[in-house]
Amino acid sequence: MSFRDVLQLDVMRRVWYAQVVSLLGDFLALFAVISVVSFHLHGTPAQVTGVQIAYMLPLAILGPLSGVFVDRWQLKPTLVSSDLIRAGLVVLLLFSASLWQIYAILVALSIVSSFFAPAQSVTIRNHVPPQGLLSANALMQIAMMGVRIIGPAAAGALVAAFGANLCYALDTVSFLASAALIGTVAIARREPVQRAEGASANSRVHAVLHDMSEGMRFIVHHAALLFVVLAMAAGLFTIGCFGPLIAIYVREWLHASSGVFGTVSAMVGVGLLVGTQGLRSVARRASNEVMVLAGLSGIGVGALLLGALPYVPAALFAMFTMGFAFAGIIVPAQTLMQQETPHALMGRVSSTVMSVVFFAQLLGLILSGILAQSMGVRAVFFACAVLAWVLAASGHLFLRPKADSRPGAAKAEAAGSA
Repeated sequence: MSFRDVLQLDVMRRVWYAQVVSLLGDFLALFAVISVVSFHLHGTPAQVTGVQIAYMLPLAILGPLSGVFVDRWQLKPTLVSSDLIRAGLVVLLLFSASLWQIYAILVALSIVSSFFAPAQSVTIRNHVPPQGLLSANALMQIAMMGVRIIGPAAAGALVAAFGANLCYALDTVSFLASAALIGTVAIARREPVQRAEGASANSRVHAVLHDMSEGMRFIVHHAALLFVVLAMAAGLFTIGCFGPLIAIYVREWLHASSGVFGTVSAMVGVGLLVGTQGLRSVARRASNEVMVLAGLSGIGVGALLLGALPYVPAALFAMFTMGFAFAGIIVPAQTLMQQETPHALMGRVSSTVMSVVFFAQLLGLILSGILAQSMGVRAVFFACAVLAWVLAASGHLFLRPKADSRPGAAKAEAAGSA
C-alpha cells in the first residue's frame, strides 16, 4: 500500500494527524524547558542533561508494566485520556519556578506517555491491513523526523520572541487537538483481551506479573523479533552517544561554529526522512530482517566516516548516512513486531520494545561523556562502528536462512490478499 492508500483509512489518518500535532507541541515544550533551565535557572550541564533523563527514564522503566494495562483497557479511552492528562500536566509548566518542579512534571508526562505509545501501536495494527503496515510505520517516522527538522528553528524563534510560556501553551493545545482527532473516530480491538488463567489469576499482582512475563517471553523466544529489537537498541544507543558528543566534535575537530553544529545534527533527521520514504520500494525485494541488517551496516559506515574524516563535508555525509541507515532499522523492526505479534500481546510487546530502545538511548546519553573522557570522542565513534558491524554479522549468521525465505512468503501472502 502507498502512503496515500494508508492515509485513506480513517483511523490511520486521524492517528497520523494527531501524531504530527502532538509531536510539534512536544518539541516546542522540550526546547522551552531546556531554554529555561539553561538561561533562567542557570543550570549546569548535568542539570540540562537531567531534563532528557527525567523524560526518558520512566519510559524505559515502566514500558513492560504499562503494556499489561494497554492489553486490558479499551484503546480509544486510553489514547484520549492520555492526551487530556498530558495537556493538564503541561499547563503546570506555566507555574513551575524551580528545577525539581520541572523534573517532576516531566516524569509525570513520561509516565502517561508510556501508556499512549503502545496503545497507538496496537491501534495501527488493528486498523491497517498487513500490506500497509510498512507504509504506516514509515509515515509515523516521517512525522517525527519532519518535526525534528523544522522544530529547532520554530522553537528557537518562538522562545526568543515570546518566551517559554507560549511554547507550553501551544503544547497544551496540541494535546487537546490530538484528543479531539482521536476522539471522533471509532477505534476497537480486533480480538478480545486474553487473561491469565490458573493460580496466578487469583492475585491481581500475580496476574500483572504473569502478563508482563508473557510479553517478554514472546520476544525472547522469537529469534527474528529479538534481533531487530537489539538492532533498534544498538542504533539508538549510537545516536544517544553521538547527541552530546557532536558539539564537542564540531568544536575540537572540525573547528567550526555553532551553526555548523546545528546543520550536522540535523542531517540525521534529513537522512532518516529520505530513507523512510524509499523503504517501500526496497521492501518489494528484501525482507524486514535483511533491511535491518543493511541498516546496521550503514550505521557502522556512518560512524566510521565521522571518526576517520574530520572535515565538515564528510561529517554532513556521515550523519546523513547514519540517519538513512537507521530508517532501515526502525521502520522494518516496528513492522515485523506488528506482523509477528499476536493481537492479545501487542500492548505488552510494543511497550517492552519501547522500554528497551529508550533504555539504550538513555544509556548512550549517560555513557557518552564517560567514554569520551577515557577514550576520546573519535574513538567512541569507531567503537560504535564496530558495535554495529558485530551485531550485523551476528544477525547475518543467525537470521540469514529466515531472511532468504521471507520475501517469497511475503509475495505469496500479498498475492493471496489480492
